[in-house]
Amino acid sequence: MKITLKDGSVKEYAQAMSVLDIAKDLSEGLARVACAGEVDGEVVDLRETIDKDCSLNILTAKDEKGLAALRHTASHVMAQAVKRLYPGTKLAIGPSIADGFYYDMEFETPLTSDDFGKIEAEMKKIIKEDLKIERFTKPRDEAIAFMKEKGEPYKVELIEDLPEGEEISFYSQGEFVDLCAGPHLMSTKGVGKAFRIMNLAGAYWRGDEHNKMLTRLYATAFSRKEELEAYITMMEEAKKRDHRKLGRELGLFMMHEAGPGFPFFLPKGMVLKNTLLDYWRQIHKKAGYVEIATPIILNRSLWETSGHWDHYKNNMYTTVIDGEDYAIKPMNCPGGVLVYASEPRSYRDLPLRIGELGLVHRHEKSGQLHGLMRVRCFTQDDAHIFMMPEQIKEEIKGVAALINEVYSLFGFEYHVELSTRPEDSMGSDEDWEMATEGLRSALDEIGLPYVVNEGDGAFYGPKIDFHLVDCIGRTWQCGTIQLDFQLPQRFELEYIGADGEKHRPIMIHRVVFGSIERFIGILTEHFAGAFPTWLSPVQVRVLPISEKYMDYAQLVKKKLDDAGIRVELDTRSEKIGYKIREAQTAKIPYMLVVGQKEEEEGTVAVRSRAAGDEGAKGLNEFISDILREIDSKENRVKETKENEA
Repeated sequence: MKITLKDGSVKEYAQAMSVLDIAKDLSEGLARVACAGEVDGEVVDLRETIDKDCSLNILTAKDEKGLAALRHTASHVMAQAVKRLYPGTKLAIGPSIADGFYYDMEFETPLTSDDFGKIEAEMKKIIKEDLKIERFTKPRDEAIAFMKEKGEPYKVELIEDLPEGEEISFYSQGEFVDLCAGPHLMSTKGVGKAFRIMNLAGAYWRGDEHNKMLTRLYATAFSRKEELEAYITMMEEAKKRDHRKLGRELGLFMMHEAGPGFPFFLPKGMVLKNTLLDYWRQIHKKAGYVEIATPIILNRSLWETSGHWDHYKNNMYTTVIDGEDYAIKPMNCPGGVLVYASEPRSYRDLPLRIGELGLVHRHEKSGQLHGLMRVRCFTQDDAHIFMMPEQIKEEIKGVAALINEVYSLFGFEYHVELSTRPEDSMGSDEDWEMATEGLRSALDEIGLPYVVNEGDGAFYGPKIDFHLVDCIGRTWQCGTIQLDFQLPQRFELEYIGADGEKHRPIMIHRVVFGSIERFIGILTEHFAGAFPTWLSPVQVRVLPISEKYMDYAQLVKKKLDDAGIRVELDTRSEKIGYKIREAQTAKIPYMLVVGQKEEEEGTVAVRSRAAGDEGAKGLNEFISDILREIDSKENRVKETKENEA
């Protein structure tokens, strides 16, 4: 039996061995920190027996998938602690997630954050007990009876949904047994000491609002305390930057019970949004895009042709007009396709880059709504590129360059994922293979590093996703490039080639911001509300020392207004120190203090958010400086953070 290891070396074994035994053979040190194995790309339990030639990677907590196994084990430890402390609790599911793990449970009496310390203390006891974690299986019928006997109705329901004849796996540790597919560590001791219960929330069983509301206990775990402390620090910083809090304080947007998930943009929020949209239009015009607008409501037959009626109907809002079914658009692409098909096209017209800032509506479950990050209506900065096959690489390279330009402007780093065909998809294997290879080869030619995300493509084609990293290390998926062979076929799109014959174009779906609303939420948290001057809803606030200098303050404001600078005048009869603090709290980039000296000399005393007191400047000089900063779209987020520190 030949085992190819991660480093490319090959080990030969005469008989079948478990992943853990192979790890021990390689190194006792490796065996002590092993969390799981990866066999031919599939994550397996340390107990898994290897009996064939394969590639094997021993996963530790330094690997994302290995850390997930550690956290999955921690979720069982947390559930065991809860069952010890609150014996009547019923367990639902407890998976690892991107930044930790959670467990959904039904408590007899409500749990509060005051209980966290008690649960964590019991978890420490369980970890110290070093309970051996063992895997066993039962036939489906026996598994159902087993969970009924234990009084776990949610587990029973999960098993009953599995096919007849299915063998069901369980993991036990001491007195605790849980229905689980794994993988898990070998003992509870492996979880270590670096864990923390973070918060709790309500969660409908199976995400269905018609089901019982359970308590979801969120937690996280790391292999080292230093990593946990860094994560806690990041989360505390994230709370300060919460866009929902800053959105209220800065007067950007609001939510109302009259429309859950439908944001209201306030005057300053509209300035911010329109400034972003103006920037979008500038860079897309420069890149050769034309802009269109398509209807918000279109009839059912269109959505049937596009495939959305079959694959996306549960997320669509529908209505009836003149006895015919219609849908409020959840995406802009079918409308863009109709624009392409509205007139004959020649190969000379291609590539045709059509952009749309389209308002779309999607039915999101109420429990998933979150400020601007998850809403039910949003403006999507879509563009659809229609092209010939030989133009694919260059167009993908052009979109990638545009996305890089935008993210770099805001100071974002990013990484890229290539997502392949999902189970629920349409089209032939040949089309999917051609489309996936088109994206892969373009990325290779650009030299852009990427990872493959198997099975996470759109139902009509594979995609490239851009995951940007904000200034405190969180990751957000925003930009995407999706290659589509399906819609051009379904809508029978054509162009006349150089040979005079009809041909089928290829289509790219792409966004840069993604959802404008969500991007504003991300920017708000990235900048902690202290937007760069060019983007700030208010760029300057004029602060007269007293009412005696109000006339001069009005003159300063008018000159700034005339220069196209967004300015406010603080007319309140308050002390200047108070006015300055208020302007700082409002994250205003520049404060201009005016009094007797400034009026006599025609100057302004400049205070900036980034540098503090900058001294006196001539008014015209200040106007020239700020216009230059606005025009260059200078990003002073680093200076601001250092000054605040």
